[in-house]
Amino acid sequence: MKIVVIGGTGLIGTKVVKKLRGQGHEVVAAAPSSGVNTLTGEGLAEALAGAQVVVDVANSPSFEDKAVLEFFETSGRNLLAAEEKAGVKHHVALSVVGTERLLGSGYFRGKMAQENLIAAGRIPYTLVRATQFFEFMGGIAQAGTEGEAVRLSTAFMQPIASDDVADAVADAALGAPVHGIVEVAGPERVRLVDVVQRFMNAKQDGRKVIADAAARYFGVVLDDTSLTPGEKARIGPTRFDEWLRRSSP
Repeated sequence: MKIVVIGGTGLIGTKVVKKLRGQGHEVVAAAPSSGVNTLTGEGLAEALAGAQVVVDVANSPSFEDKAVLEFFETSGRNLLAAEEKAGVKHHVALSVVGTERLLGSGYFRGKMAQENLIAAGRIPYTLVRATQFFEFMGGIAQAGTEGEAVRLSTAFMQPIASDDVADAVADAALGAPVHGIVEVAGPERVRLVDVVQRFMNAKQDGRKVIADAAARYFGVVLDDTSLTPGEKARIGPTRFDEWLRRSSP
């Protein structure tokens, strides 16, 4: 079948496109660089013509509160309207585990707005909520940097390899709409400060790491449920140390 992947040139999108093409499907990797822009609507009708499934893994180019909300609301409305006109049968979107628990952050308010648009729309849908990617540990360290130290939350998280997220998204695209949320997480429940420390050690980053229960995660103070999935989550097979061995020089 024809599947359009919005954000098809990004970290997750490229992996999803490759997996779906490998199974014999016609896959369009849609992005502004390929002439498809969900903010302006440019190229949407042409890309979606004849598509049965749309997978949205696009992310906001800015993390500024107003820009994030505008991106997810505008692109969401444009995409869903174009899908209705094209007769799309299944909308799959990638979101974040714990979004409703993280609304102190403008980014997560944007993701919540996106989820609400999808749930209120007419297209049968599946929301794939993933925990934080292993690949984001460097960004989390940078966000917690204070001078020559890195101050990080002691809350639990359950991070996942992007390859395992892409597998879950591709499987959702090929399955029936669930009209709800599917969670996917990594195999290890670890404290945020500890997993980032392991990442920094592997990268030979010698900055001091400070464990602080009150440290903010992109503007939000976490507890042990903020970033962790429910009991029915799909668990990816890749362990963090295995991923580190593959990704570190």
